Amino acid sequence: MIKKKKDAIMAAKKKGRDTACAFCKSKTVPTWQDYEKLREFLSPRARIMGSQFTGICSKHQRRLSQAIKHARHLALLPFTTQQ
Repeated sequence: MIKKKKDAIMAAKKKGRDTACAFCKSKTVPTWQDYEKLREFLSPRARIMGSQFTGICSKHQRRLSQAIKHARHLALLPFTTQQ
């Protein structure tokens, strides 16, 4: 049952993504300071989602992962969720 729920969440995120990178559109770079926005790119289990789900270009996907990791070390984002 958990797998079905996970698949439904991933399908919804994949279905709703744009074809263009959100950071390229807004001409911004992901930073740890806007950690509320970084939560959009985490799965329900607090894992970094891939570019095929988020629609982010490879350049910004690399910077996004570094920003999320930086925010995790500053305790702004969780490493994992409690179960």
